Amino acid sequence: MLVFELIWRPVSKTDLRLSGATVVDPEVFLALVRYIERGEIKPLVAATFPLPEIVAAQQMFMRKEHVGKLVLIPPSHPGID
Repeated sequence: MLVFELIWRPVSKTDLRLSGATVVDPEVFLALVRYIERGEIKPLVAATFPLPEIVAAQQMFMRKEHVGKLVLIPPSHPGID
């Protein structure tokens, strides 16, 4: 669980809007993928790990000291791109 303190005054005084979602429409996800494919936005990647190093990736995840995504790279298979 992520816990943080928010100082509300700057948010309310500058008309900022906070939003979040756990489920989005498929169209929203497809639009996001298109932005990424065109290079218009880049996901923040903290580290990449070959799949056999999944234990190291999990340990890094559990330390909660990283910023960005942790990416597991599956082994390549002939005929699969």
